Amino acid sequence: MTGLTSSATSMSPSTRQVWNRVRGLLLVLLLLVVAGIAMAALRSGDHHGRLDPRSVDRNGSRAVAELLKNRGVTTRVVTTLEDATSAAGADTTVLVTEPDMLTAAQQQTFRSATASAGGRTVLMAAGPASVGTLAPGVDIGSRTEVSERSPRCDLPAARRAGSADLGGERYVTEAPGADRCYPSGGLPSLVRLDAPNGGDTVLLGAPDILYNDRLDKHGNASLALQLLGSHPELVWYIPSLDDPSAALPTDGDGDDQGSGESDGEDAFLDLIPGGWLWGSLQLLVAAVLAAVWRARRLGPLVTEQLPVAIRASETTEGRARLYRKVNARDRAAASLRSATRTRLAPLLGVSAADTHSPEVLLPAVSAHLPDGEHDLRELLFGAPPADDTALVRLADQLDALEREVRTS
Repeated sequence: MTGLTSSATSMSPSTRQVWNRVRGLLLVLLLLVVAGIAMAALRSGDHHGRLDPRSVDRNGSRAVAELLKNRGVTTRVVTTLEDATSAAGADTTVLVTEPDMLTAAQQQTFRSATASAGGRTVLMAAGPASVGTLAPGVDIGSRTEVSERSPRCDLPAARRAGSADLGGERYVTEAPGADRCYPSGGLPSLVRLDAPNGGDTVLLGAPDILYNDRLDKHGNASLALQLLGSHPELVWYIPSLDDPSAALPTDGDGDDQGSGESDGEDAFLDLIPGGWLWGSLQLLVAAVLAAVWRARRLGPLVTEQLPVAIRASETTEGRARLYRKVNARDRAAASLRSATRTRLAPLLGVSAADTHSPEVLLPAVSAHLPDGEHDLRELLFGAPPADDTALVRLADQLDALEREVRTS
């Protein structure tokens, strides 16, 4: 059985063969990774420092901050809810760059702190996730593209600024005294609502008027300066996921305590960008299609009539060439020894079950041969040949052994 055991590794692919098979796939994967990194780098350049008054990138807001500074408005950047609410007051404008990023608890806390502060609150592109809490009485309409639009309202700031780049979110409100400006399809993309103590809330459907590369277009600069510079202090609130208040549960009517595991799962999924979810789904579909394409047919083998008759010698030569191509001398030697043992067993009266058992076959062969003439264990159950010459010599010796047994 030694020969059969050692032959198990002969047909295993070598390192070079594995490399030749997978290098094409690895090259494709490498190209995909490089392309992904390049696209991410290009896109990150567009969004780095977005709406940050310290950023000079095209989507940053350093230009409007400098203009406000020249007009005597102090701009302070905060990233936590505590800093934003503590700074709210009658002489302060609080700008929230991403209201939808705030949790329900944060929205309620922010609304409670700013509603009666007497200052101005500016919400940039507030969507369905936040507008109901931060701007009660306002509903969301369908989105529209950002383009130059005329004010068509009585808000002094909008009338003085004239046309500006507005659009994005569109709002629906019937609140008394509300100003509805820069409409598209009858729905405004700028809404100003009165608040207690002389304050107000301004909703902008899109933040484009604050971008560095669009501030000098149309009336963008005038509108931005009037909306953000109405008070001597401007608190520029950029919500952050690192804010400790983001992990706090909601109190009061929106109590989330004890809401169970499903709320935690929803909160986690909300943090995953939609593009990743769609991408994962597409990869799953592609994997299933690839599996179907490459899968082998299940079921029993079906016999098929060969179109031509193939001689046994040709089959033997073909298999021998395959063995030689992969240097499978151990597998070839095991095949030769196994065939010899199979032919010798009936001649010696050895049962089929003991054909490949050294303890039964070797004594039976020795009984038909002169003592000491052959090393039968090495010949019938030995190690694989070291080279092709040794393999040929083994084949000759096996043929000679079979002839002697037949003639004895």
